[in-house]
Amino acid sequence: MADLLFNDLTATDASSRRSPVYRWQALVLLMLLMTALMAMSLPARAVEQKNGLPDFTALVKSAAPAVVNISTTREAAARSGMMSPNQQLPDIFRHFFGDQMPPGFGGMPDQGGSRTLSSLGSGFIISDDGYILTNAHVIDGADTVTVRLNDRRELKAKVIGQDQKTDIALIKVDASGLPTLKMGDSDGLETGEWVAAIGSPFGFDHSVTAGIVSAINRTLPTDSYVPFIQTDVAINPGNSGGPLFNLDGEVVGINSQIFTRSGGFMGVSFAIPINVAMDIADQLKDNGHVDRGWLGVVIQPVSDDLADSFGLDHARGALIADVAPDSPAAKSGLRSGDIILKAGDSDIDTSDALPRLIGRVSPGDGVDLQVQRDGKKQMIKVTVGQWPDTDGNTDDVTQAGNDSIGLAVSGLSAEQRQQLGIDAGVLVQQVAPDSAAARAGLQPGDVVVELAGKPVDSVSTLRKLVGQLNDKKAVPVRINRDGATLFVPLRPGSR
Repeated sequence: MADLLFNDLTATDASSRRSPVYRWQALVLLMLLMTALMAMSLPARAVEQKNGLPDFTALVKSAAPAVVNISTTREAAARSGMMSPNQQLPDIFRHFFGDQMPPGFGGMPDQGGSRTLSSLGSGFIISDDGYILTNAHVIDGADTVTVRLNDRRELKAKVIGQDQKTDIALIKVDASGLPTLKMGDSDGLETGEWVAAIGSPFGFDHSVTAGIVSAINRTLPTDSYVPFIQTDVAINPGNSGGPLFNLDGEVVGINSQIFTRSGGFMGVSFAIPINVAMDIADQLKDNGHVDRGWLGVVIQPVSDDLADSFGLDHARGALIADVAPDSPAAKSGLRSGDIILKAGDSDIDTSDALPRLIGRVSPGDGVDLQVQRDGKKQMIKVTVGQWPDTDGNTDDVTQAGNDSIGLAVSGLSAEQRQQLGIDAGVLVQQVAPDSAAARAGLQPGDVVVELAGKPVDSVSTLRKLVGQLNDKKAVPVRINRDGATLFVPLRPGSR
């Protein structure tokens, strides 16, 4: 058609060439044709507009088959005073204990005196041969993991690996030809974008909620390694591990946490960026664990007063409060009082950026750090070490300040629980000097069993409970020390 129009426009008929109306009509037709061809070449968005608002119908139809429901069970010794199986856990506990029924609150005892605890979550298929991404806290400590597909099939899943620091887990079912989702680029997300979530809140499969990106690169008090995506998408227990989509139908995050004062959704949700999650998933698939870079420093934020006292023009960087002996930082010459301003080409605007940047450096690789020392800037090259807990089962609190109680803890093996005669808890590995934990009298070798009246059954549970503490109020910590049980008072904001 374009050739015909061109021939008409260049016809030898002088009257045709001189006709303004004819030339105008031909040009309009040519422009319409070009517009149509361009529209055909553009990729169709997964979400169309309806009455000025996004219509997620097509996205849900396309993506829902690859979103799965995940249920887990684990055995635990029965306790006296256990609730009847017919009793319901109060709604307020559903957030405080993540997506799990906490020890001591329900579960059916068997003849051997044990009981089965269950939890619910979500996940999504990332490869047609059965690899599925979810949250680590969804499958943490599970004896069995069951995946229910969109077509109602239920398959047993194997845990390939999990990383507590980023709350990512990779599981696999024995199947082929499964539907998958397209991964997006979470680094390209902008505040104000529309996003949608699909998951199983309270067990209601394939529930869809939508909202906008409220903020990016959020650091939560107990998570130093994830630059969270904050949204106002409605997330509830059971949504954990489910996908967060952009308007192109691409996964940009994994729904993980909410902030609440009531125990329910209050409009503040957090998702793990998919770029972070896929990097972790690749390592779990290849190695079964995550290799994470380590400096061996305790850092704290730089306030305006500290910036002035150290000779900085404004508050920025990560102030080194302490350096671990024989660590990569110590070997490179870093010392207490240094302020790290840059790591490689990346500026350290706030202290929480440093753990994320160093964590992504492969152990054994070098990184150039710009530091402020004695009022002068200098470059120090550090060979990054391997984070001590290659099994991903230890939580080391590296932040110094109100967002840390100063504990490094690990989960308990079944053998350790049996030896101690307890059902659950976390083992204290290290206590940071002059920390809230140290002032409370906690010691390496203690087992934290309960915090603020709530059972601690895993590292991830302790991390969440710490994030909910009031800095100005002391809370009781129940511990097991040398076989004896005692309480110690912990004041998170004490100095």
